Amino acid sequence: MSKAGAARRSGSEHRTFILVLVAIFGVEFALLAIAPVSRGTWVAENMLVLGLGVLLVATYRKFRFSRVSYSLIFVFLVLHEIGAHYTYSMVPYDDWSRRWLGFSVNEAFGFERNHFDRFLHFAYGLLFAYPIREVFLRIANVRGFWGYFLPLDLTMSTSMIYELIEWAFAMTFGGDAGAAYLGTQGDEWDAHVDMALASLGAIVAMLATLCINLALQRDFASEWAESFRIKQSEPLGEEAIARMLAESES
Repeated sequence: MSKAGAARRSGSEHRTFILVLVAIFGVEFALLAIAPVSRGTWVAENMLVLGLGVLLVATYRKFRFSRVSYSLIFVFLVLHEIGAHYTYSMVPYDDWSRRWLGFSVNEAFGFERNHFDRFLHFAYGLLFAYPIREVFLRIANVRGFWGYFLPLDLTMSTSMIYELIEWAFAMTFGGDAGAAYLGTQGDEWDAHVDMALASLGAIVAMLATLCINLALQRDFASEWAESFRIKQSEPLGEEAIARMLAESES
């Protein structure tokens, strides 16, 4: 088979894979959109999902993620829709574990609150760090150390931004809708724990990626060393401004 034919076949398989994920998610979304615990919370929780979906569709032709990245995003969104349907603080995972597994997750781990929201914050870091890494590698062309640190950094910062969105929503709408969306369950450190768990998930994802690359990538050591090499010896700041002013006057 020619290279062109192989590329077309690979592209077709990629599209089929994505369509299967979209179809499965569409079915779940439609089912869990029926009679959610709180329609207002469901709408609020799905605003970011809608935005992400539009972004992925709009950029698909120019920037297609790997099937690994699409699968990770898919898993997170499937879990998120469960939280959106029940509201995160009311997902009956303990009832499910009692019914299907014969034991209580909360009793086994000594949980005194519903931890589905914290599990999802950890899952966000674990599942989104790699797709974010793909963006950094393929668009920003980062390499070595920065290909692991910057995805971790962005995952942590977006987790913080989400906590600010939750706070703004709760302050704006107040009442039961605001409390359900915020989901602190009386824990004053809830936002801090959520951000810490997202960070931990991203650390796990980047460490796993690092170990795989360390084992398989032949130029790992040289790429890592190159990432610390100074690319521009002249300082920036006022020196850079002075250079640009001099260039504009010449």
